[in-house]
Amino acid sequence: MRPVFVAGAAVHPFGKYRELSAAELGYRAVRDLVAQTGVPPERIDIGFGGSVYGGSLLAQRVLQRVGVSGQPVYTVENACASGASAVHLGWQAVAAGTADAAIVFGAENLSAFGGGTLPLTTADIEIDQGMVMPAAYAMRAQRYIHDFGATADDLTRVSMKNRRNGAANPRAHFQKEVTAEDVAQSRPVADPLHLLHCCPNSDGAAAALLCSKEVAQELSTPAVRMRASAVRSGRFHTSYRDMTWPDITERTARAAYDMAGLGPADLDLVELHDAFSIAELLHSEALGLADRGQAAKAVAAGEFDRNGRVAVSPSGGLLSRGHPVGASGTTQICEAYWQLTGQAGELQVPGAEVALTHVTGGGIFGVDNGACAVHILTTA
Repeated sequence: MRPVFVAGAAVHPFGKYRELSAAELGYRAVRDLVAQTGVPPERIDIGFGGSVYGGSLLAQRVLQRVGVSGQPVYTVENACASGASAVHLGWQAVAAGTADAAIVFGAENLSAFGGGTLPLTTADIEIDQGMVMPAAYAMRAQRYIHDFGATADDLTRVSMKNRRNGAANPRAHFQKEVTAEDVAQSRPVADPLHLLHCCPNSDGAAAALLCSKEVAQELSTPAVRMRASAVRSGRFHTSYRDMTWPDITERTARAAYDMAGLGPADLDLVELHDAFSIAELLHSEALGLADRGQAAKAVAAGEFDRNGRVAVSPSGGLLSRGHPVGASGTTQICEAYWQLTGQAGELQVPGAEVALTHVTGGGIFGVDNGACAVHILTTA
């Protein structure tokens, strides 16, 4: 395997764009990426586009508009990990030497559904009996509170921190801080979760250029190295499941740490899958950022603040930035790229040299999640 670099990033700001299709959002992100990097279409060897609800051949419909036509192009669906899975496949192609340059993007327009929870397949026995994502995370929160002595206030602190970070992010769906009172008075969703404990269903897109060292040196944009790219699926079983331990996150992170030769103590910032506030506590522990049952205390102590021990979701995370599911994983790569190249503006984590991104995808019967992707990027 040869080194892989990220040499450009572009995000179409997240929000509600009912008039724009996923293909149009994806095109705008890819168009901006091509303009910023100056990479000619014929230099692109392969393309991957991640989306859940964007329709068939989304990647081809997007990339042909920037002149990437005729090369191998793939549309990737892996639930909320679709965009990150597209990044992983682009990394594989460049690392293996079958491509020198790859465009990867994620795009989604959830406004097309008109609101409410994400539509899930009723072919799954748990979903057929009423399971929806807010209910699943509410049960996880209840169990975490029961087992580790946490409170609803601990969940609220996560929302406040990430909304505070997102207030400075021009790409975020929500750019406003919230108080504990705001969270408590927001609409109950599934006990103990209130509306401001939950991420919004958003529309948006993101794109990144992955390439070899030689291509990176040809471009005028700064580059960071992708030190690890790992994707894992959930292990199927029908026995007891510990809802406070996302096994798939721990397994995927361990694979990424091994590949990078780095560990949790080396990280300066983490963009993780905080679809609900409880998710930050669960995943940060599985990533090794805090001991089991101690993440709530780390948040309360400011250890996950932008200037803390390790910045968690300095972009605002899904709670503030929004969650256009197929685009979220690619956006995390873009935010990490800007942090490591010193282009994060008001979001900048001081001295950032090592970043980890993490996203999980869906839940299906018998597993905690269907997919998980972890990437580690460094300045050199």
